[in-house]
Parts: sequence; C-alpha cells; structure tokens
Amino acid sequence: MSEKKKETEVYAGFEQGPIRPPSEAGSLLIRVTRNCPWNRCRFCPVYKGTRFSLRPMEHVLADIDTVHSHLLKLQAHASGGPITRDMVMHAGKDLAGPDLDALHATLHWMSHGMDSVFLQDANSLIMKPDNLITVLRHIKERFPWISRITSYARSHTIKGIPDDKFQAMADAGLNRIHVGMESGCDAVLERIQKGVTRDVHILAGQKVKAAGISLSEYVMPGLGGRDLSEAHAMDTADALNRINPDFIRLRTLALPQNTELYGDWQAGHFDKCSGEEVARELLGFIMALEGIQSTLTSDHVLNLFETVAGKLPEDKPQMIAEIQSFLDLPEHGRMMYQVGRRMGLYRGMNDFKDEGRRQRVAEACQRYNIRPDNLEEVLDDLMRRFI
Repeated sequence: MSEKKKETEVYAGFEQGPIRPPSEAGSLLIRVTRNCPWNRCRFCPVYKGTRFSLRPMEHVLADIDTVHSHLLKLQAHASGGPITRDMVMHAGKDLAGPDLDALHATLHWMSHGMDSVFLQDANSLIMKPDNLITVLRHIKERFPWISRITSYARSHTIKGIPDDKFQAMADAGLNRIHVGMESGCDAVLERIQKGVTRDVHILAGQKVKAAGISLSEYVMPGLGGRDLSEAHAMDTADALNRINPDFIRLRTLALPQNTELYGDWQAGHFDKCSGEEVARELLGFIMALEGIQSTLTSDHVLNLFETVAGKLPEDKPQMIAEIQSFLDLPEHGRMMYQVGRRMGLYRGMNDFKDEGRRQRVAEACQRYNIRPDNLEEVLDDLMRRFI
C-alpha cells in the first residue's frame, strides 16, 4: 500500500486479524499489518486471496487507546473487585461493531491476566522501524505492567532492519519474535517458495538473539517429502544448532486442498511422507540437535506426539525414547496410535496404555473400516479438519 493511500485511509475502528500463535491465546491482539506481505509459501492456506496492507500508525495507536479506555472504565466500575456480568452489559449497552469488538478483546485480555500483547498479522516488523518503535512505546505507556510484546516476523525482514533500529525495537519493549523457519534445507525452502535461504534464516536468528529478544523458530516435520526428508531433518537441526533459539516449535505438515503443495501432491510432483516416516524424520532431527539450550514444544494438534517436548539437552533422551517407543510397536499398534491421536484420545505413548481409550479406537477402526492400507487417506482427512 502506498504512503499516499495510507494517509487517506479512514479509521474504521478497532480491528483484529485471524491468526496468532497458540502460546499467545491470552494475549491482547493489536493489528499492525493486514495479511502477509509474502503470501507465496506453497504449503500455507492462511492469507490466500487477500492483499497485504500496512495499517496507518495513528490507527494502531487509536486501537491501543480504545482498549485502554475500556480497561479504565471496567476497572472503575469494579472498584478493585471482580468484573460482573451486569458491569459487562452496562459497558456494552451502547456499543456495536468495532467498538464492541474492542470491549470483547479487553475482557478476554483481562480474563487472562493482561500480561502480554501480540502484534498482528504475519510480519509486523515490515512496518517502518520508527513507526513500530512508536507503537511499542505507546503500548508500554498505556500498559506499563505487561511482561511481553510479541510478533511474527520473516527472516528476510529481520535481516534488512538496521542493527541500531532493531536494538531500539528491543529497548522499546519487543521481547519475543516468532519466525517460521519451516526448514533449514535450501532445497526444501526453494521448493515451497519460502523466499529465504538457510543462511538468511541463520543470520536473522542470530540477530534476534544478539538483541536480547526471545526467539521462537517454527519447524515443519514432513515438509521435505520423502525425497528430502533426511536433508530437511539434518539441515534444519544444523541451522538451529547455529542459532540456539529459545524455543523450537513443531508444526507437522498437513495439506489443505487450497494450497499449491496439495496440487503438487495430487499431480505427483510431491511425495508426501506417511505418519511413520514423519516420526522417523522427527527422531533423526531431535538426535541431531546438539550444543543448544532451546526448549522444544509440540503444542499443536497436528503433531503426532504432544509429549515430545522439553528442555535441551537434559530432556533429549526422554523425547527420543517417546518416538522410539512408537516406532517399536507392531504395524497394528502404530495404526491404532495414529488413529487415536487424530481422534484426540492420545497426547503421547503413555495414553496408549489406557485400555478404555484403545477400545474406543478399535471400535472406530472397525466402524469406519480403517486398515493399514487406507490409513494415510483417513489421517489426511482428519488432519485437514484441524487446519
């Protein structure tokens, strides 16, 4: 969006975007940009058919002020006590549209402790550095007690921000960044049109760490397909070993039908890994993580093991053992675990020991005629429902 268009855009009130990390579920969402400036990743369904735009800085500041105003009014009515339903009804009785949305956002934030703010949408750091610094300072001025301000960012964008401006962002309160690395393998990054190289991922990650900002790197098991599975695992682990991010977050590949990678798969140009192959890839990936103190998280329903999580290096043996115990199961057991996981019955291998849950999975397999030879088709359908 041009500067001239931004200057003439009329403020339409408070707004929020559709996406935030699971770890930001309780955060106040402040929309700085709309949609994704890159929007070419072949695996991603999120912003397809939308145009990217920067919100005028003054509009973002107005959103922050709106939430602040609602917060002061609610706190005044409560007089130090709990917020009651009558108070909420009174606060919202004359509101509609964006103003009512702002009240709901304020109440949601209050109910989660008002500790953190997340800047939306996909790459807030593309905003002019001085404008973003102004936004960050305004957030801290209005809500001085918060402990965290977080944003998504592309490695390419981080690399292009002057070091002094990047440090100024950190000093103004930006203290966590989520980066979609997806892979540290150049062949995979090129195939999925990520628009970044392994070296840029590494440089950007190191830059975030050098500024004293907490870094979450997202990794997508299965993204390399069968032909690049090993390279994807090894190169990604090596890149992370060079960065030492605070968090490594797993997001297993699923293929929604409205993505280019789904079309590649249907056309025979992408050979998708099975669930078992993804488990073997994940095992190799974790084994290759060395010399870092990252926390690995598996906080997404698409992952086969929610319990493959912990602090490196001390929890690495437990994570390896969890995956290996799945791979050591006979074929029928591996099928049962995968179906149970996609049904929401299993978080990890310890749940697989529960006879009641296993009986429910067995009944589902019988009812829907799920067999090893049609397992992947069934799992693909179940996984698409979670995207």
